[in-house]
Order: sequence, then structure tokens, then C-alpha cells
Amino acid sequence: MSAVSLTGAKAAGPTRFGGALVYLRTMALFVLAWYVGSLLVPSKLLLPSPLAVAAALRDTALNGELFGNALISLARLLASLLAAAAIAVPLGLLMGRSRLWNDLLELPVEMLRPIAGIAWIPLALYLFGIGHRLPLFIMFYTAFFPLLVGTAAGAASVDRRLIAAARTMGLSGPTIMRRVIVPAALPAILVSARLAVAASWTAVVAAELVGAPNGLGYAIEYYRSMLSTPTVMAFIVTIGVLGFLTDKGLRQLSKVLTPWAQMGAAR
Repeated sequence: MSAVSLTGAKAAGPTRFGGALVYLRTMALFVLAWYVGSLLVPSKLLLPSPLAVAAALRDTALNGELFGNALISLARLLASLLAAAAIAVPLGLLMGRSRLWNDLLELPVEMLRPIAGIAWIPLALYLFGIGHRLPLFIMFYTAFFPLLVGTAAGAASVDRRLIAAARTMGLSGPTIMRRVIVPAALPAILVSARLAVAASWTAVVAAELVGAPNGLGYAIEYYRSMLSTPTVMAFIVTIGVLGFLTDKGLRQLSKVLTPWAQMGAAR
């Protein structure tokens, strides 16, 4: 192993260790502030202590309720995100590279994009009723537009010199799209995927609150009706942890799929 690689490995270790310390310190300060706040609030129904929430987390984990509802919400998130990406990414590539497609789709996209997914819940209740389809639809809608707009922006920003060079090499249009435009737009697509996942977590909770027989949002509403605030907070903490982990996973995926973008950002 070279001296450079050894130096890089030594530098990476303390950096990762320091990052973990920052996370732990931040969480410790947050929990401390939460604990002090729970002491100052007279009603434990309004703000339970971290110890009460930890006990609720333990109980719901032991009886399987926590993991069962979390897996259901995760499955809905994954299914809706994949469905949205399957449509939004190809359309975004077309919009980014074709003025005709951009002109055709820009008006409906810009009219629908500002409308929050949760605004469609009353209508979706009429269309789908209570069940799995309602949260899937709301999450699909919420994830679709960040993916579409991010992909279109990434495709439109591809360096024209790369495309011109590919054409001089005799590559066909589909090959240029596959070998040049998609890799160049991939960092923007992955960033838009992170935004879509974050928005989808908000949407799934709202949709499950009113239109699903299970999931994290359903559990929050159920225990709210039972006045079990520690359990409500336990499921809220679970959503926060899952949101952090899914975003962290996408960031790691970005490092694997687009190492050139990471090197450019480091410089």
C-alpha cells in the first residue's frame, strides 16, 4: 500500500469518528433540552419525558407493533418512489433535452407542482377509500414532481461539448442519451430523489393518519385517540430515524454511483 493511500486511510478514520461524535453530541444536547422541557411543562400529556418515550419505544418494539408499522410505511415509500421514478425520470430527460416536450408539459407541471400532496387527500378518499391505495397515491404524487423537475434540470445542464463529441464519434441519439446524458444528469437525479424521499415521509404520515388501516401515521392517530402521548412520540421519533437513515442511504448511493461528482465537490 502506498504512503498516499495510508495517509488517506488514516485521515478518513478520524474524520468518520469525529462525525460520529458530532452526531452524538447533538443528540445528547437535544435529549437534555427535551428532558428539561418535560420538567418545566406541568402536564405529561403535552410533553412526556425522554424516559417515558424510550419505555414506549421498548414496549412497541417488543410486541412487534413498531417494526410492523414501520415496515409497512417503508414498503409504501419504496413502492411509490419507484413508480414515480419510472415515470418522472424518462419524462424529465425528455423535457430537459427537447423543447417540444418541455413546451407540452411545462404548463400542467407548473400548475400541479405547487399543490401539496396532502391537498388531494379528501378527493383520494372518495376515489380509493381507506386502504393501501390512498397513501400510495399521495406518496407517488408527492415524489413525482421533485424527481421530474430535478431530472429535467440535470438533463438540460449537460455540457453541449460532451454531446457534440459523442456525435462526432458517430453515436446515435439513444446511445448518447444512455451513455452521455443520463450519467451527466445522474447527480441531479439523485439529489431530487433525496428531496422526493423527504417529502414522501411527510406525505405518508398525513395520508396514513386519515386513510390507512396500518402504518406509522395510523399508529400515531390511534394512540393520540387513546391519549398515549409517549407512544405517539415514540412513533414520531421512529419516523425521524427512518427519514435520517433513508437520506443517509441515498447519500451513500450517490457516492457509489457518481464518484466523479463527489471528487468535484471535495475540490
